[in-house]
Amino acid sequence: MDGTRVSRFFEGIPQIAYEGPGAEGEFAYRHYNPDEVVLGRRLEDHLRLAVAYWHSLAWTGTDPFGGPTLERPWSGAGMEAARLKAESAFELFRILGTPYFCFHDADVRPETGSLRENIAGLDEIGDLFAQKMEETGVKLLWGTANLFTDPRFMAGAATNPDPEVFAWSAATIRSCMDVTHRLGGENYVMWGGREGYETLLNTDLGREADQAARMLGLVIDYKHKIGFKGTLLIEPKPQEPTKHQYDYDVATVHGFLKRYGFEDEVKLNIEQGHAILAGHSFEHELALAGSLGMLGSIDMNRNDYQSGWDTDQFPNNVPEVALAYYEVLKAGGLGTGGTNFDARVRRQSIDAADLVLGHVGAIDVCAKGLKIAAAMLEDGRLEALRTERYAGWDAPEADGLLAGGLADIGDRAVAADLRPEPRSGRQERLENLVNRYMS
Repeated sequence: MDGTRVSRFFEGIPQIAYEGPGAEGEFAYRHYNPDEVVLGRRLEDHLRLAVAYWHSLAWTGTDPFGGPTLERPWSGAGMEAARLKAESAFELFRILGTPYFCFHDADVRPETGSLRENIAGLDEIGDLFAQKMEETGVKLLWGTANLFTDPRFMAGAATNPDPEVFAWSAATIRSCMDVTHRLGGENYVMWGGREGYETLLNTDLGREADQAARMLGLVIDYKHKIGFKGTLLIEPKPQEPTKHQYDYDVATVHGFLKRYGFEDEVKLNIEQGHAILAGHSFEHELALAGSLGMLGSIDMNRNDYQSGWDTDQFPNNVPEVALAYYEVLKAGGLGTGGTNFDARVRRQSIDAADLVLGHVGAIDVCAKGLKIAAAMLEDGRLEALRTERYAGWDAPEADGLLAGGLADIGDRAVAADLRPEPRSGRQERLENLVNRYMS
């Protein structure tokens, strides 16, 4: 291992420490003090920050119109490059002081075209991860399988019309679950990157839904077989790359889980960018998952609202993030989940410092957003106004009015000559209230 190459890439970048809002240098946290207590818990334990291995270490800066722009010393196709990438990853985690990381199998080992060699490569890097985790104390938030990049997955993985692709996918998932379990991963994510269709002219929707359910059932059974105590997560995504993906949003995934009886076995990993692509806000998806008891973890990023696709930028909008964490806190927190930065630097941001500072700014945004959310929740005015809006339902008169069947309710409403008056929803006043917390 050429350790000199790793240190040279990050040369001159100090370990990031909390220096407070008045910090003058770039390489400092202004809002993220991991030991600060918020609502009775350390900030680090609320946020449970994780670095995404794929965007931070594996992405090369390609886009549909241009080739790689990010030159990394670990670029290469073999196991030597994969080991160097792992060493570099843990150097990045050390600099940032983040407690967790996440990975796909294809991020950490080379693609060989051989299932046996792919699994062996993942196992070898898993051993190196175990060593580095022991040395640094960094933990694995979740692992997952990349079942979308290789051409074999162009028609999906579990939903593929070729049974051999289904079998390949099952073997890959098993190997990823084994490594995640061995490393003490706290979750395992299933992300159907190409589980969907381009045209209904060649698609059997019923068959593909049943195939997806069969694969999920196999995953659930295997979790219990190996004694994996972590949480199984599904990550909704509406489109891109397929025209329509089966895990469109929280409501769609919940309906799928209910249809096949898996709702007690799986929770959701919700991404800000995917929520926007589905035509929702991030807080809507979080609130819905919380109300269903399905909130598991979050992927934190943002989209460019003018581009209309999943740009995976680092979050920088404090009010948006605060509203998101407000829903997380209302739901009881992230549990075994965390805040994974599914975000990447821009393809023109070619310096090592850009990679570090992208995370630093995002971490500060999340820390400030969560503290604002906690202040809103602790103050209680927003919840009090919400409760007041529905107070009529808790009045004894409502019980008498609404008892019985439709005819009973209708008879009482007519007899009472009800003439309900419109009541203000107070939206502007509530928005003003929320904005006062943001300063």
